[in-house]
Formats: sequence, C-alpha cells, structure tokens
Amino acid sequence: MRISLCLIVKNEGKFLSRCLESAAKFADEIIIVDTGSTDKTKQIAGEFTDKVFDFEWINDFSAARNFAFSKATMDYQMWLDADDVVPEKSVKDINELKNKLNDDVEIVTMKYVLSFDQNNNPAFYSTRERLFKKSKNYQWIEPVHECIPLVGNIHYTDIEIWHKKEGSEVISTRNIDIYRALEESGKEFSARQLYYYARELKDHNETDKAITFF
Repeated sequence: MRISLCLIVKNEGKFLSRCLESAAKFADEIIIVDTGSTDKTKQIAGEFTDKVFDFEWINDFSAARNFAFSKATMDYQMWLDADDVVPEKSVKDINELKNKLNDDVEIVTMKYVLSFDQNNNPAFYSTRERLFKKSKNYQWIEPVHECIPLVGNIHYTDIEIWHKKEGSEVISTRNIDIYRALEESGKEFSARQLYYYARELKDHNETDKAITFF
C-alpha cells in the first residue's frame, strides 16, 4: 500500500517544514495545494515535493481538498494540515500499516490529538477519517469543517496525529465570514453545519444567535 499525502496550505511558512519532515518518512507522494500564500510556503513545499499546485480560493475547504485528492496517484490518499505533526511512533505505525493493511479496507481512522497537558502529553483527541482508498473516489463535503462521510469498509487505529498550533492565537473570522456569506445567499445548512456555525457564533460572542442555531 502506497500513500499520497495531500495538504492544502496558505501562509504556513512557520509550520510546514515541521509537518513535512515528519510525514516524508512514510509518504510515497506529497501533494501541496496552495490557495494564495504570500510568504515562503510554496518555497518550503518545493523542498519536499515537485507536486505543488495553485488553487484559487473560493471560500470552500472541500473544493480545495478535493482538488488536492484529484492530483494523488498512489493507492491511498491521506490528509494533514500544515500545523500537524506525525510523531515518531506514529511514523513507525503507519509504515507497518502500509505493509499489512488488507486490500479491502477503504477508510482508515486515526486519533487526532488536539490538546496537550503541561508535560506535553496528549490530553484530548478526536477520531478522524485519515486514509482513503483512491479507487473509491471519496469526496469531501461542506465548505467549512469539511469531512468525508464514513461509508465503506473502515479500519480503526490508535495511530496519533498531533495538532500542534503554537503561540497565542487571535480567533480568526475566516470561518464565520464564510458561514455569513452562505447564510446571506440563502444556503440551507445541514444539521452538522448548523452546529459548527453555532460554535463560531458563540466564539465571536454572538450568544443569542448561537443559542438559536444550537
């Protein structure tokens, strides 16, 4: 089993090398889709792969991820974000998985570690779909908080991917701006998107409207 690693990026010069240095230890192909960087993101990407593509940002994460997946040529497609890290144990586990995964497996899940304790040990994680059989042509859905529906033969693992955004963060308006534009256009939200829109509203102190959407 061979893996095409697919990332969508924009102005990720601070984190991208760290991510790709860990992922290059198991990825058979690296696909980078840039959505408009003005820093050194594309230059850094070019140090790891010659498959760096431009994609005009259209306020739709699924569209960008599907474009990245369309460039993959290996047996399975895998996604990461630029501020993710694959720890050494996970690199070892993924390489072992490549040698023993049954051919009938269509989706592989991994643990997505989202926070760490004071000793830098994983403190909280979710389970995310992470590897997809290319021949099944899986497609991302939803413009924000995108996902791929879990349909098919799923293999669950305890392999960890670490989300390691560092430093203080100002809450971005990017996601809520997309939701507002969709709402103004008359877009009918799925239940999942209503939930995430409500969370964005809460985070931006629009409590009454958040309550309504929740």
